Amino acid sequence: MITELRAQNFKSWKDTGRLQFAPLTGLFGANSSGKTSILQVLLMLKQTAEQPSDWNEPLYFGDEGSLVNLGNFDNIIHRPAHDPNLNISVSWRMPEQIDIRSNFTDSLSFSTVIVKNKYGDTELEGFRYTFGKYNVGIEWTPQGYKLINNNIPATSFRCYGLVSPSNYGEDYLSLQNAFENLFSRIHYLGPLREYPRRHYPWGGDHPKGVGQFGEKTISAMLSGRIRGLPTDEQIPKWLKRLELIDSYELRPLSDTGQDYAFFIRQYKGGPEVQLIDIGFGVSQVLPVLILCYYAPEGSILILEQPEAHLHPKAQTELADVLIDAVTNRNVQIILESHSEYLLSRLQRRIAEKEIASVDTALYFCEINDGTSEIERLDVDEYGNIRNWPQDFFGDVTGELIKKTKVEMQQRKVMS
Repeated sequence: MITELRAQNFKSWKDTGRLQFAPLTGLFGANSSGKTSILQVLLMLKQTAEQPSDWNEPLYFGDEGSLVNLGNFDNIIHRPAHDPNLNISVSWRMPEQIDIRSNFTDSLSFSTVIVKNKYGDTELEGFRYTFGKYNVGIEWTPQGYKLINNNIPATSFRCYGLVSPSNYGEDYLSLQNAFENLFSRIHYLGPLREYPRRHYPWGGDHPKGVGQFGEKTISAMLSGRIRGLPTDEQIPKWLKRLELIDSYELRPLSDTGQDYAFFIRQYKGGPEVQLIDIGFGVSQVLPVLILCYYAPEGSILILEQPEAHLHPKAQTELADVLIDAVTNRNVQIILESHSEYLLSRLQRRIAEKEIASVDTALYFCEINDGTSEIERLDVDEYGNIRNWPQDFFGDVTGELIKKTKVEMQQRKVMS
């Protein structure tokens, strides 16, 4: 589980500060306030760790087929940046302890600094792993890159590790593996999900997740059925509770079982129709539900606008899906949302002790003069937010007061 993240000089962020993450972490705020950029820091590190080549490049900024396409260093560096260094640090807890220098630990911290040299190239200034009193990594010296606290030269590296870590000692191999294992557990679902289809091919594959556009959702459902995962039990329950459909069936269209159609009944006794023939909400929330119950325990789910295309009641109930996944499946959820209904249900469940306030970390982002700012919402054990930002979700009360005044004036004129 990721426990802390910090980024300096990344896009609209001069400095995010040390963001404490919890099992359920939520980012709220206006459009273009920097919420998505926080998620992109993690996605950039993930695709860097999973990029098989270019070990002489400190970061992989991505392309059209990546989780995130950030262009280049100039595109991501905060402007105006008096110090054009990109600083990133992340801390996490691991499922199992690792042995570093005969010390066992399940918690690690990592930091890296990326710079642009005088020739315009992106360079690594250094990276380090911290555990207890120990620091392991590399740093730039007048004599070139060296291991920290050592005079051994280092060559061919990324922002987090070396091309042949075992050549520098088992510490480097263990720490680099821990970093890669962390980001291999991240599953990302973006805000724009695939449009429903009339039929879905499935060749018996078992995808790692549902894909960033939800394009692997049906494959994951069929895979989960074969592997005995809780998808067949949980998905119909939640779709019904969200009042989206009454029932569904994934039906093979041929004897080969390699082509399926998704049939649903919107209400009990109603006609059977295909997913593509009803409203957009079901197809958009289905990848969210599947991912929550398909991803392996210990996974980290990054969800952008999981409530997209849902009506207010369904947005409210969706909060219970997320709480259930966090508390009963041991997954961490990091979400970006605009939904006041989802947040209100989280507050209620905190008050009802369905989830502890310490197991949530809720943040409000805003932007001032081109620089993003963030504040953690102070949620007490009763679900109250002590530092509620002004006009967080608009001024509903103010609108009702103004409407009432207009009504009174009109009634007075009519009388």
